[in-house]
Amino acid sequence: MPKESMKEITVQITEDQTITELSKVIQPYKSEIFLKKMVRGNVIEVNLKSFLGLITLQLKNDDKILVRTVGEDSEEAMEKVVKFLT
Repeated sequence: MPKESMKEITVQITEDQTITELSKVIQPYKSEIFLKKMVRGNVIEVNLKSFLGLITLQLKNDDKILVRTVGEDSEEAMEKVVKFLT
């Protein structure tokens, strides 16, 4: 059974941080990385490796999201994503 990690965070990013940068940060990880957020009353979960999915989430400061990682390097991937988004 693959390793899985979950953590709820509050997004705090600068205007300089882009989706493209986040995409580059997570590419080395084999784990699947998901973000879950409430968007217009609907819960949306997207694979972080999907550029289109990231656009759909429209992340902004003070958003509460759930980060979920699944795979052999899930803990390292979680640390990297949380560090980038907070």
